[in-house]
Amino acid sequence: MANIHHLVDSQPEICSTLKQIGQIAHTNDKEVYVVGGVVRDLFLDRPLNEIDIMVIGDGIQFAQVLAKEMGVKKVVPFPKFSTAHIPSSPVPIEVAAARKESYDDDSRKPKEVIYTDLKGDLIRRDFTVNAMAMSLTPEDFGELHDPYNGVQDLQAKRLVTPLDPDKTFSEDPIRMMRAAYFASGLGLNIDKKCMKSMQQKADRIKIVSQERITTEFSKILSTPKPSVGLIILQETGLMEYIFPEIHIMFGMDQTGEWHHKDIFYHTMQVVDNAAQLSNKMKLRFAALVHDIAKPNTRKIDPKKGYTFHGHDAIGERMLNKIAKRMKLSNELKDYIKKLTLLHLRPIALAKKEITDSAVRRVMVMAGDDIDDLLTLCRADITTKNPQRVKKYMSNFEQVEIKMKDVTERDALKSFQSPVRGAEIMKICGLKEGPVVGEIKFAIEEAILDEKIDNNYESAHEYLMEIKDGYLKKAAKK
Repeated sequence: MANIHHLVDSQPEICSTLKQIGQIAHTNDKEVYVVGGVVRDLFLDRPLNEIDIMVIGDGIQFAQVLAKEMGVKKVVPFPKFSTAHIPSSPVPIEVAAARKESYDDDSRKPKEVIYTDLKGDLIRRDFTVNAMAMSLTPEDFGELHDPYNGVQDLQAKRLVTPLDPDKTFSEDPIRMMRAAYFASGLGLNIDKKCMKSMQQKADRIKIVSQERITTEFSKILSTPKPSVGLIILQETGLMEYIFPEIHIMFGMDQTGEWHHKDIFYHTMQVVDNAAQLSNKMKLRFAALVHDIAKPNTRKIDPKKGYTFHGHDAIGERMLNKIAKRMKLSNELKDYIKKLTLLHLRPIALAKKEITDSAVRRVMVMAGDDIDDLLTLCRADITTKNPQRVKKYMSNFEQVEIKMKDVTERDALKSFQSPVRGAEIMKICGLKEGPVVGEIKFAIEEAILDEKIDNNYESAHEYLMEIKDGYLKKAAKK
């Protein structure tokens, strides 16, 4: 067996923690290993953000001993799985008993957990690259245990299961999404037998909780090139269950001016472009859904070809239902709705003579997310025609220059009518209600359209001009 002690030395704090764990295990006559993704990431020279420990015997009992010796007061146990979480520093520690598991057909949660030895534990893991262990015992610290050739597969960039993939994916279907994640995040190639099994077992993803599916989906979006994982989801049939609105884009043509002709692959390119421009997962999510309504709005115009009128506004409304189904946070829901609704606005500005009022309106609507909106618009250009890109970017850069006027931007972030609601109620003899908001909105629109100046005097004068019309309308209701 090889010793990989040297791989840990490059992370001194982690190395010190692992040696401390090994010494505590030795004192308590326990056999302990660091396992799974930790060992894999050591070979890939990736920083460790968590330590996964496997102990032969009771996982919770050892976690309590470990936490006490390390001066950590809190341990979060999970008795059903004989695992525990220790919120330690510099990184948290997960402790698990070496175990085998059995499952019911309608659940990915094990119905029975049986203690086993090292090899028995490793064979139940998802992929061979995660089925490696390193001993922490002082006398053989760093000793590698690789019974299923994980190092060889990692070097070959091959993703393969220790067991028959049908068994692996059927027992815990989330592993199919994990395969897409590892392919996208680590540049691994999924074994042909595994891919075939994923296609056959795709419908098993239905037994996984929506929260877990959304978590794994977000991880794929967070990888350097998300399209790799997303296309795997599509090719295996998983996308149909996970995100049917993206699935139906596949093979659907559009007229290419700034885009690919295929809506699905255009969307994949936009997501990758966004990933190159920003690390924000929420922006990549917005890139994924910005054309979500194109399949629903596609029509054929004899002169223009395919059209998608209103897909921005319809897409924004569709995201209410999608966000609820996928259990997205309200913050993420509001963000992707806003960018979907507005994603055509800067593009429209770049196609015609740019007026200050048009730029100002987009800035007010986008608010603090204006930079992300502009990034999405840049990512949305996927045409291979360099002349079209040059023409578009020339005008688009003018839009950006106007929007980067910091003084104007800060003023517009808090933009509202100089005449406040209380004064409108007093002048018009109104009580609080929708009419007051309509009058206030009309004043703001007049300022944005440059009909009046942005000051109190002009706003007050305009109020006096328009109030009677609104009062008459209110009286008829």
